[in-house]
Amino acid sequence: MLDLGAIFPHDVGMILELHSPLDMHLHLRDGDMMKLVAPLSSASFAGAVIMPNLVPPVADAGAVQAYRQRVLDACGDDVFQPYMTAFFRSYSEKELSRLKELVFGIKLYPAGATTNSEGGVKAMKDAEATLSIMQEMDIPLLVHGESHGFVMDREAEFLDVYRDLATRFPRLTICMEHITTAAAVQLLDEFENLAATVTLQHLLITLDDVAGGMLRPHLFCKPIAKRPEDREALLQAALSGHPRLMFGSDSAPHPIHAKEACGCAAGVFTAPIALPRLAALFDEHRALDRLQGFVSGHACALYGLNPPARTVRLQRREMLVPDAYEGHGQKVVPMDAGCTIPWRLI
Repeated sequence: MLDLGAIFPHDVGMILELHSPLDMHLHLRDGDMMKLVAPLSSASFAGAVIMPNLVPPVADAGAVQAYRQRVLDACGDDVFQPYMTAFFRSYSEKELSRLKELVFGIKLYPAGATTNSEGGVKAMKDAEATLSIMQEMDIPLLVHGESHGFVMDREAEFLDVYRDLATRFPRLTICMEHITTAAAVQLLDEFENLAATVTLQHLLITLDDVAGGMLRPHLFCKPIAKRPEDREALLQAALSGHPRLMFGSDSAPHPIHAKEACGCAAGVFTAPIALPRLAALFDEHRALDRLQGFVSGHACALYGLNPPARTVRLQRREMLVPDAYEGHGQKVVPMDAGCTIPWRLI
C-alpha cells in the first residue's frame, strides 16, 4: 500500500482502502447483545476471531457450530467470516481432531482472570497433555496472559509462563492476546513461535486516562492499561510493522448498567470505531502504509488465512461518535462516545 498520508498530507477528503481487514480478538456475546453488536463489526471487518467465554463456555464441537450459526445470523447479509475458538479444557485427541475442522484456535484463560473465565485453567501442568496434542495437530493456542498478582504486574508475571510454553512446545503457535507492556513486546522477539494481538485502547491510553481523574468506567478493561512507556512500546511495534503483531480489538460490550455501576464490568467497546480510529492514529504518525499489515496482512501470513475478498473504504473526514448504540433492548457506550474523530467509514 502507498503511503498516502505522505503523498497527500493536506487532503482532508483522502480515501483509504483496506483489503479484507480482520479483527483477531472479538467478543460478540450472545442473544440480544450479539444482535446489536455483531453488525457493528461485520460492517467494517471481513472476519474476526470470536472469543468463546460465554456462559456456559463454547467448548465442544456442537457448541462451536451452533454459536457460529448464531453469529452469521446476527451479521445478516454482510460478507463476514467468523473464525471460531473453543474454550480450553482437557481434550482427547479425538475431540481435538473434530475441533480442528471447526476452529481457528483454542483459547486458554487462567481461572478467574477475566469475564466468564471461572472454568479456566487452574494449573498449567494440567494443560500439558492437551497442548502436546495441539502442537501435533497444528492448532494455535490463544492465551489471556495474566497471573492473579497485583493488577499492574499480572501480565509481567505471566511472561515466564509464555517463555516456558514457547520453549517446551516449539512447534505450537502461541498468541499472547491483548498485550499491554513493553516487556511483552520484547518477549515477542525472543521466540519465533510467539505472536501477539494488541487492542486499540492500549495503543492510545494509559492507566492515568482510566483513573487519573474522575473514574472513566468505559475505559476500564482487563488487562488494565499500563504506563506511558508501555503504550509507547506497543505503538512503536504496531507502527513499525512487526510481522507477528496483529490488531485484535478485544471489543467487549457490556450493558450500560453493568459499566456505570459498583463492580464495573471490565471491557471497552470499540468495534464501531476501530478502523477509523486506527486510520487516524497511523495517519498521525505517517504510517498509513503499515495499517494494511496490522489489520490483515500479518495475520494472513502467520496463520495462512484466506479471508473473504472485501474492500473497506475510509475517508479522512470527521465522524461524531454516538453517545451510545441501542437496539434489541440493549444499550452500549463506545470508546470516544460523544467525541469527534478525524476519519470515518464510507
